[in-house]
Amino acid sequence: MTTKPAGPTPTRRYPRYPMDIRVSAKVFRADNPVELWGRSIEFGQDGIGVTLTGELQTGEVATLELTLPASTSPLKLRALVRYRDGLRHGFEFLARDEIQREVIRRACEVLAAGR
Repeated sequence: MTTKPAGPTPTRRYPRYPMDIRVSAKVFRADNPVELWGRSIEFGQDGIGVTLTGELQTGEVATLELTLPASTSPLKLRALVRYRDGLRHGFEFLARDEIQREVIRRACEVLAAGR
């Protein structure tokens, strides 16, 4: 089942870059917490596209854990599921602190230089 929003795709605020890294996603549901893993497809300053081993629902908030290029430590980010198309999910990052913003910015610079 596809739950992608209808209509034209909105213009992104920031460019997305192809990126393939391991990502874990955790969603805390009262009846059944979910922990999935997958691979990223694309990455930008405000979000990430990921193919997961299971399905999350549009509107759910997940904790993502990933290690970005130009970084040595895992980064934990809260993210909103903006769309889902089968096992492919689009996440929008939520409330990032300054350190997280800087790590994401540096990773985007590395990815942009590799184009």
